[in-house]
Amino acid sequence: MSLNMTENEISLAIIQALKDGKRALFQEFIDELQPYDMAQQYHSLPVKHRNKFLLYLSIEQLTDLLQELDKEEQLEVIYKLGIEKSSKVLDLMQNDDLASLLTDLEPEKIEELLSEMHEEESKIVQNLMNYPLETAGRVMNNRYVWIPQHYTIREAVDKLKHFVELAEYLNYLYVIDDDKKLVGVVSYKDLLLADLQDKVKEVMYRRVVKADVHTDQEEVAKLISRYDFVSLPIVEEDNKLVGVITVDDVIDIVMQEANEDIEKLSASGKAIGFNTKPFVAAYKRLPWLILLLFIGLISGSIISSFEDTLETVVALASFMPLIAGMTGNTGTQSLAVVVRGLVSEDLNFKQALKLILRELWVGIIIGVTCGLMIAVIAYLWRGNMTLGLVVGSSLLITLIIGTLAGTIIPLILYKLKIDPAVASGPLITTINDIFSLLIYFGIATAFITRLM
Repeated sequence: MSLNMTENEISLAIIQALKDGKRALFQEFIDELQPYDMAQQYHSLPVKHRNKFLLYLSIEQLTDLLQELDKEEQLEVIYKLGIEKSSKVLDLMQNDDLASLLTDLEPEKIEELLSEMHEEESKIVQNLMNYPLETAGRVMNNRYVWIPQHYTIREAVDKLKHFVELAEYLNYLYVIDDDKKLVGVVSYKDLLLADLQDKVKEVMYRRVVKADVHTDQEEVAKLISRYDFVSLPIVEEDNKLVGVITVDDVIDIVMQEANEDIEKLSASGKAIGFNTKPFVAAYKRLPWLILLLFIGLISGSIISSFEDTLETVVALASFMPLIAGMTGNTGTQSLAVVVRGLVSEDLNFKQALKLILRELWVGIIIGVTCGLMIAVIAYLWRGNMTLGLVVGSSLLITLIIGTLAGTIIPLILYKLKIDPAVASGPLITTINDIFSLLIYFGIATAFITRLM
């Protein structure tokens, strides 16, 4: 395989090797690919070549491929492989990834897949699936190396060598007592620097950063980020070591949580991707939109109640979309700032108050700037100083309210243990529309005699 070959050239060469039945040549290309690149090659293949592609892969390569595909594609590949091959692949898969794959499947399908595996691996996966979704227990894996505290450094190194193929990461060895309780941790660097005759308990760190199996996966991600670890031990209530969560799991968690927050912020519904069918996507998005539709009717009723004001000063209608739009925009900006901050910060009352005051000043600065600008524009455009003051002061007040609403609402939800991302952008925008129209027409009505 030439190092200068482009991705497209590799794809064509792989297809040609498959057509010609040249398995050895096919392997030359595959051996040089990372798992992600191998999955991309699989995606780009014409459907008629995919079965032979799978046939030519080794069990290890099939496992790597499977873990780079989405859930539907994973199941499709498993069923194509047949019982003998698929059982070997499932045994090699990371148990946390396999538990994720089986989530939401019918019980019969779960039982069918697990029955093909080795009994020990099958039990581990079933135990993982007993933990609640989005907890440390659900996303942990058992591919780690533990050692008894009475081991010498030589014994620890020998065990490390023995399990090198099974361990996902070898940065840390977790030290346990006779009851398999976590009592310390030893880094690979510690082993290299210590004398071979030293006892592990003499060089281990006893103050271990860890997480309970029921800890929320976001909290685990924060811990790993805070301490710059590549893995974190997971224990049960009695401090018994049951698994680890690695940095690649954390990346998946962060992406999952970010996607969920984006879905909630945009009120677009969950699990809508490029390949989602139109009716499914519409079904997932409609509930939010129908709710917002009825809330939006309130805006219409506000405008109706100020018909006399609008008929008297038609120019007010020109600035209605601007007032409502600007208020919604600033509220959504504040909402995004708060939701993003809550992901990485443990907010207390003092910090929350500081944030609200900060956003109040932000609202005042933005409101004064935009209010003055639109007041001047309204005056120059319509030649009416009072109209400029009405529009400018309305925008000033509504921008302050919009900024505070976008800050306070998610903080209240956070305090109530509700995901603050449910205070979605469209919801904040609709609520701010109502307040902005009430303020705008209220001020305009108060100055109606001077606007005529």
